[in-house]
Amino acid sequence: MAEPRVAIAYDCLFPIDAGGGERVYRRMAELFSERGSAVDYVTRRGRDAGPDAGFDVVGVWSGDIADASGTRKMSSAVGFALAVFRHFVRHRREHDLVVVAALPVLNVFAVRFALLGTRTVVATDWLEIWTWRKWRAYSGALVGTVAFVLQSLGVHVGRIQTVNSGFTRDRLLRYRRRADPIVLGLVDLVGEGTDAAGESATPPFALFVGRHIPDKRLEALPPALAAARLAVPGLAAVVAGSGPETDAARRAAEAAGVADVVRFAGRVPDDELERLMGDAAVLVNPSAREGFGLVVAEAASHGTPSVVVAGEDNAAAELVVDGENGYVAASVAPDVLGAAIVRAVEGGEPLRRSTAAWFSRERLTRSLTGSVAELVERWRAVSSR
Repeated sequence: MAEPRVAIAYDCLFPIDAGGGERVYRRMAELFSERGSAVDYVTRRGRDAGPDAGFDVVGVWSGDIADASGTRKMSSAVGFALAVFRHFVRHRREHDLVVVAALPVLNVFAVRFALLGTRTVVATDWLEIWTWRKWRAYSGALVGTVAFVLQSLGVHVGRIQTVNSGFTRDRLLRYRRRADPIVLGLVDLVGEGTDAAGESATPPFALFVGRHIPDKRLEALPPALAAARLAVPGLAAVVAGSGPETDAARRAAEAAGVADVVRFAGRVPDDELERLMGDAAVLVNPSAREGFGLVVAEAASHGTPSVVVAGEDNAAAELVVDGENGYVAASVAPDVLGAAIVRAVEGGEPLRRSTAAWFSRERLTRSLTGSVAELVERWRAVSSR
C-alpha cells in the first residue's frame, strides 16, 4: 500500500509560532514527507514553512488566537474551526489521513463533520487533557464547563488517538476506556545532543526557558533562588523568554533580594540559547502545566539536569528521574524548590554525565520517527477493515 496523503490541522506553525506543540506538528509533517507522503499543513494565514520544508502550508484563517495574558480566545477557536470545516468540505476526498490537534477541541469536530461519508481516517492528537477544575480555572465557570464537556465528547472522535505522554494517555483512558492511543516519542525533536556532557559555567547559574505566562510560575524562581543561595552563595539565574508575567517575575526578584543576580535575557537567538543550555548548572522549570516538557530534553541533550515540580497537570515530571537527570520538587515553596536546585547543582559532573546518558538512551526509545511509522501502520490496519 502506498504512503497516505496526509493533512495536519493546527493553528500554529513552528518557527513562526514558538512552543512544544508547534515543533511536534512541524516535525511530524516533515517525517511524513520524508516517507513519501504528500502533506498539507492546514493552519492560519501568513505562515511559511520555508522553501525546503517538503510539505505545503495551507492558510485558512487570519487572526490572533490568544489574548494579552496568553489565554486562548473562544472567538478565535470558533473562527479557526469554521475555516477548517469549510476547507475539508471543499477537499474532502484529497487525503487518506488527517491528523488534527485537539487544542482547541473544536478542530476535532470540524474535521470529523467535514469528512463524514469519506474513507479518510481521522487521528486526533491530544497535547493535554484537562480536568473540569482546570478548565474552570483557565476559562471561567461557563466557558470552562462547556470546554470540558466538548473535550469529553471529543475523545470519542477519530479512529486513531495520539498523546504526548503516558500521563495524558491515562487521562484519555478515563473517558474512552477501550482506546489504544499512541504515545508519541518526542525526545529526538531536540537533535542528537553532545557526545559528552561539558562542564557548567563558573560561577554556576540556573536557567529558565519558556513563555512568561501564569502556568509557567516563573515568579516562583526568585524566592527559590534566594533559598538555594544559602547553600550555594554564588548561584545566579538567567531567564530566557518573555510574556505577560515578566514584570511580576522582576518584582519577585526584587522582593526576594536577588534582583542583582537574576538576568532577564528576553527572547534569545538559537545559538545563544544553545550556549545557555550547555553552560547552565541546572534548568529550572517550575511550571504547573506541561503536555510533555520538551525543554527538559533540550537541557539533557547538553548534559544539563532539570528541576521540575510535581503536579496533576505536569507531564514534564515523567521525564525526570531523581538523581539521574535532575530532581522533581514536591512544590514551588521556596525551601522545597530551592533544595531541589541545590541537589542538582551539587550533583556536579557525575549528574551531568548521567543526564547525558539518559538523553542518549531516551532519544532512541522515545522517537517521533518511530511514532510516525507506528501511526502509518495503524492507518493501514484501520483502512483495510
